[in-house]
Amino acid sequence: MAKYQIYGIGNALVDMEYEVEHEDLGILGIDKGVMTLVDEHQQTSIMTHLKDRNHQRGSGGSAANSIIAFSQFGGRGYYSCKVADDELGHFYMKDLLDGGVDTNHHTEKVQGDTGRCVVLVTPDSDRTMCTFLGVSGNLSTKELVEEALTDSDWFYTEGYLVTSDTARHATIEAKRLADASGVKTAISLSDPNMVKFFKPGLQEMIGSGVDLLFANEFEAMGMAGSEDLHQAVDYLKTIAKTFAITRGPQGALVWDGSALIEIDPIKVEAVDTLGAGDMFSGAFLYGLSQGWSYRRAGDLASAASAKLVTSLGPRISAAETRRILETFG
Repeated sequence: MAKYQIYGIGNALVDMEYEVEHEDLGILGIDKGVMTLVDEHQQTSIMTHLKDRNHQRGSGGSAANSIIAFSQFGGRGYYSCKVADDELGHFYMKDLLDGGVDTNHHTEKVQGDTGRCVVLVTPDSDRTMCTFLGVSGNLSTKELVEEALTDSDWFYTEGYLVTSDTARHATIEAKRLADASGVKTAISLSDPNMVKFFKPGLQEMIGSGVDLLFANEFEAMGMAGSEDLHQAVDYLKTIAKTFAITRGPQGALVWDGSALIEIDPIKVEAVDTLGAGDMFSGAFLYGLSQGWSYRRAGDLASAASAKLVTSLGPRISAAETRRILETFG
């Protein structure tokens, strides 16, 4: 039995989440509903505009959210990332460990700033992210822990790493190691902007293909270069053995390698969609790690992500996660 059921690599970002009005996005000149990379000055200006608003913070990053969810369900996870030797960096590492995730906390922490993501939640429950990567932008093969990766069942990474040359190369090297060691590979496309502006880099990360790919319908159609979801499904079959396409309130489509499965949505009153895709991935991978069918894993992922969007933040408590799992017997 492998030491870890999943090994992930991704950005280490401290999420700072604010509730805002649509007018705030206009004032700040920010595109709604996507992730935009900003420099430290731009992010500081945004936070100055919001200085009188209450906010909450937590360890984040897309793949980190998925690995923490996986761990909360009861899985064994490891997460490689890069933080600075600052207050936010120490907060981040402690939060990961408290979440039951092993990590490369023993590696040298560098001077600089730990990455931050200002998350703006509008009244329609949509989330807009403004990310300053800080030292996470220099994530590289130095942060890979080969003995943990090769002693895992799954390798998982996020499409957001495509924006950094060193991080992209780290994922390519990690996938090479995984393939050579018989470790199954999975990737999330992460955001429509990653597909829109960095598609060749994502294709490089995917390489000859992955075992499992996660995307929402807009990312899937963007990769296929088509506005037809059926054509997107056909395209994804050429780059992934299996995949899941999330469709928000319309549920999800899951390809298990031989059949296309429709996963029913769970109707809830959404408050904040931040992290819904990350939760779906983490829950789905947990189901597969337990030998579940793709349908059952998809149903668990749907239930978990539906619960997540009913409150602020990219995560639910471990107790809530376990309660969801208990309903699946």
